Amino acid sequence: MKIRSLCFILVASIGLGVGQSSGQGAVRALAVVTPPFVVEQGEHLTGFSIDLWNEIAARLKLETEYQVLPGVQGYYPAMKSKSADMVVSGVFYTKERDIEFDFAYPILESGLQVMVLDSGGGLPLNPFRNVADLLFSKAAMVWLMVALVIALVPAHLIWMFDRGNADGASPKKNYFPGIFDSFTWSVTALVNQVMCLPQHWLARVIGVLWLFAGVVFVALYTAELTATLTVQHLRSAIQGPGDLPGRKVGTIALSTAETYLKGIQAEVVSYDNTKAMLQALMDKKVDALLFSSATLRYLSLHEGKGRVMMVGPEFNRQNIGYVFQLGDPLRKKVGNTLLALREDGTYDRIYEKWFGKDE
Repeated sequence: MKIRSLCFILVASIGLGVGQSSGQGAVRALAVVTPPFVVEQGEHLTGFSIDLWNEIAARLKLETEYQVLPGVQGYYPAMKSKSADMVVSGVFYTKERDIEFDFAYPILESGLQVMVLDSGGGLPLNPFRNVADLLFSKAAMVWLMVALVIALVPAHLIWMFDRGNADGASPKKNYFPGIFDSFTWSVTALVNQVMCLPQHWLARVIGVLWLFAGVVFVALYTAELTATLTVQHLRSAIQGPGDLPGRKVGTIALSTAETYLKGIQAEVVSYDNTKAMLQALMDKKVDALLFSSATLRYLSLHEGKGRVMMVGPEFNRQNIGYVFQLGDPLRKKVGNTLLALREDGTYDRIYEKWFGKDE
């Protein structure tokens, strides 16, 4: 009787322990939308990391409570305050992070790579579009406004001294429309295209001085456009990580790419998410992007298709995986399950869904 009671107590204790381990509540998982690891489809999350985790959770009989953060800055406060159990987005393994958190068995190995705007290689050149882009650039518009404003000064002086002279620059005596004639002469003289000089001697002196000023203005304007073209050429000349020092480069805040860029003296522009980062490149707010090659490759085939391209080699390859609280026993179970997924082909199936088959 005592033996039976002891056995009952032992079985009950084991059953209680199992119930506690499987019924401890949903795993609180943090995620940031970072394609192809985490992809948001309406209110539904998918992506390589999510699909892989859902398979792991199903095998371990775990429920998951996802919390989507606007940026990676929220990862570490939430993990340090223990208001979350893990990060499911897939994080690069680093020594600093390993001190504070535990990593599971890696889900992927990936490196950093550079992305730039597609220069149109292989497409026919469009000189008309190139000229139009240059003429209507911000620099050209500023110089045009400056020219129109400063041309008002000699226009008024010439009208004042040369007005009413039939053979001069301002044949009409009245301010209107006489000022328009002298203003037209002043603007055309700025580019040295006048057909005649004012007749009044003082107006003629002013006109000659203005013609010399026009030579200087045209030289400065030409230099400015040349500099603009040079900058555009330099931006399109980025061919890899060696071209990034001194350039304006976009990446994700608190990422390993951000650390690398600061180390090579690049002008770093950090963003909370990949959508803002990619948009900055397409809006020409940055010269290039540096981030995980897997993420950039996905963006180049989807949101940025036809507009961006990958350049240079993949470098600084590191493991990517799930992050857990220090000492969390779930980490080892997840690692063992990941190994099982690799052995039975489930991992390959999910990998090919998001990355395609390796050639």
